[in-house]
Amino acid sequence: MTAHQQWTAEQIPDQTGRVFLVTGANSGLGLATARALAARGAQVVLAVRDLAKGRRAAAGIVSEHPRAQVEVGRLDLADLDSVRAFADQVRAGHPRLDVLVNNAGVMAPPRSLSPQGHELQFACNHLGHFALTGLLLDPLSAGRDPRVVTVSSLNHRRGRLRFDDLDGERGYAPMAFYNQSKFANAVFGRELHRRLTAAGSPVRSLLAHPGYTATNLQSGSPTGLWRVLLGRIGNPLLAQSPARGALPQLYAATGPVEAGAFIGPDGPAELRGGPTTVPLSPAAADPETGRRLWEVSERLTDVRYPDPDPDRA
Repeated sequence: MTAHQQWTAEQIPDQTGRVFLVTGANSGLGLATARALAARGAQVVLAVRDLAKGRRAAAGIVSEHPRAQVEVGRLDLADLDSVRAFADQVRAGHPRLDVLVNNAGVMAPPRSLSPQGHELQFACNHLGHFALTGLLLDPLSAGRDPRVVTVSSLNHRRGRLRFDDLDGERGYAPMAFYNQSKFANAVFGRELHRRLTAAGSPVRSLLAHPGYTATNLQSGSPTGLWRVLLGRIGNPLLAQSPARGALPQLYAATGPVEAGAFIGPDGPAELRGGPTTVPLSPAAADPETGRRLWEVSERLTDVRYPDPDPDRA
């Protein structure tokens, strides 16, 4: 592992003139990411499901940094119609996009389905970000040092893809399907790296995870015992702050990082600490799994990425 433990948000280079889009930016890691970028001069688009919360978050950033350039757009990642409408708005307003941070997520809710009929965690955490990234590749390709940072989790190492039951019809366990969605994030980020490289694209795909960070992800979505274990017990005892937890994705978004890298905390068990390069699980790096997830994702979202140049593959 390559450690960057001394790196802090104060070391983010000047981002004046660059445009960032952060999903789930009204609270937690997304808000901490947006705040740190705006403080360094970036223009930041806060993609949020609740516009009122997003506007309050934007006002808070501007109150701290009066010269901050922030805007708010409505995005429900679980609804592919919302993803398409939001992407249209972004392309119309931003012919150039420098960095997309795929941050938003839900954790361990009771089983429910998206408007298109997909299991909610897989729909929000993976399919929505897969579709959004594909729909924004053109403005990203026009960016300066363009990057896609997809936020996975330590839990990706516990996940697997149930290709025969992605929606949990035959059996649903909240955390198991959360782990599946975070595994899908990891597979997507690595497969995107392969395809962008093969296509000779200037866009770099990177992965990050925040370790154990105190956000409403643990206290908002889970129910029953999981809410107690994660939100009421785990957060106070083990978790770091969102400002610290956001450092890996901020480093992936702005630091001197190689394409395809996975950035996480450098502390024991990767639970907390400064950003460092960490290993992706071998299962998530498997090219055949990546190909299969890609085909399924294109079919379920009806978003097609450009085919990579086979001579570069």
